[in-house]
Amino acid sequence: MKVREYFIIISVVLVSVIIGIAFIWKPILWAFLIVGPLVIMGVFDIMQTSHTIRRNFPLLGRFRYILESIRPEIMQYFVETDTQGRPLNRILRSLVYRRAKGENDTEPFGTQMDLYHSGYEWLEHSMYAKTNPKDIGEFPRLLIGGKDCKQPYSSSLLNISAMSFGSLSNNAVLALNKGAKMGNFAHNTGEGGISEYHLKNGGDLIWQVGTGYFGCRHDDGTFNETTFKQNALRPEVKMIEIKLSQGAKPGHGGILPASKNTEEIAKIRHVQPGIAVHSPPSHSAFSDPIQFMHFIKKLRDLSDGKPIGFKLCLGRKQEFMDFCEAMIFTGIQPDFITVDGGEGGTGAAPVEFSNSMGMPLREGLIFVHDTLVGFGLRKDIKVIVAGKIITGFHMARALALGADGCNSARAMMLAIGCIQALQCNTNTCPVGVATQNASLVKGLVVDDKAPRANRYHEATIHSFLELVAAAGLNSPAELTRDHISKRVGLYNVQTYHDIYPPMKEGSLLNIDTIPEDYKKFFQLTRIMK
Repeated sequence: MKVREYFIIISVVLVSVIIGIAFIWKPILWAFLIVGPLVIMGVFDIMQTSHTIRRNFPLLGRFRYILESIRPEIMQYFVETDTQGRPLNRILRSLVYRRAKGENDTEPFGTQMDLYHSGYEWLEHSMYAKTNPKDIGEFPRLLIGGKDCKQPYSSSLLNISAMSFGSLSNNAVLALNKGAKMGNFAHNTGEGGISEYHLKNGGDLIWQVGTGYFGCRHDDGTFNETTFKQNALRPEVKMIEIKLSQGAKPGHGGILPASKNTEEIAKIRHVQPGIAVHSPPSHSAFSDPIQFMHFIKKLRDLSDGKPIGFKLCLGRKQEFMDFCEAMIFTGIQPDFITVDGGEGGTGAAPVEFSNSMGMPLREGLIFVHDTLVGFGLRKDIKVIVAGKIITGFHMARALALGADGCNSARAMMLAIGCIQALQCNTNTCPVGVATQNASLVKGLVVDDKAPRANRYHEATIHSFLELVAAAGLNSPAELTRDHISKRVGLYNVQTYHDIYPPMKEGSLLNIDTIPEDYKKFFQLTRIMK
């Protein structure tokens, strides 16, 4: 006999018994307060046709959906080990929380990492380590601005990566920007435009201009020079970043769910409220590398010479080579390039794009750095990286592989209260970080969370500088690929210098010195001396 038939028989018997007893004891009818709703739900389960489990297992089948709905919480709090959580494991999350709260961030009893697992990496220390840098005054800064830049920006080595108001709540933006102001580091607006919450505390801004041109667009979605200039000349805006693609969904364009597109956000973005907003996958202001370089020059001129750069997750290597050749041909260069990795995060992305599109950060960074060196362009262009930058070691590895500075998004979200609930795309973020639900946003207290962002930033920079000192180096700029070792098998260890031999300066400008693995990118008609 099927469960469905059992349910029908038991329901009929229960109802009959209650009615029968009611003839001699009326209070038994109160039992219908419990039995009645259960019978009605079971009958509804049998009658509906959408869920086979509930149809075949009335009432009992509902528990399957209840357990499924709380599976992430069960996994995070009761099942996963400290090293298994995704996208960020518990070790990394706990480290951010402790640093953000100013608590002890040391660990007892040794590492939990498997040091003999292929892929394990470490920084090679020196017997002649330098003085612990914690007592040194100001942190080292990074000056961003090339030969055509009139207003170079002195940047922190670690800044807040791109996250838009809309994807984040107003209180989250306020907390991040106030933390950036307190710690003298920069806050990337994301492609959603500049809101009053980005401006209220006066923190340094990196204004990101995406394919939707939010904050600088005409009604038809094309680029608007007038509104761009108005925003670019704001004193809070220190740099402008053209977003070509991002790691979580390269080649797709941004996604703002309709539930997050409020009247306020729509006004900032110059779109209709209450509808899902999908940024185009590519820019309409340019369609080839030469036009792109001239667009960079246009933005530099309109912004009165502020640093202009672009962000991309590397895809086809040939296209980045084309960018470099266009820089040489036009004489126009960006002031910085932000390299995002396929492991980058976002509020919403199609699964196939998030899991299977975009070059991972390390390989993308190495190619971008080496290619710029090969074309003789690297000395004038700063390279920034984003994509799971959480700890001081992540920063050290990035700089050793060729970066000048780092951006972090998810760590900054954790610092202001994110619990990795994985509800960024549903408008139900329980801690008010990635939602526009006013009731949930109210729980995020800006004055409490802003200092946490600042403390996380300060502690992570300290940790990074400690690693640099332990390696016997005087400056982060001295980090090279020789300083990072990687296990590539149980009995095989190589440095990144061994795995990716550095490019020789200008070697891509002469046909006789082009490395073998780069020759496939060249044709005889290309610019070569």
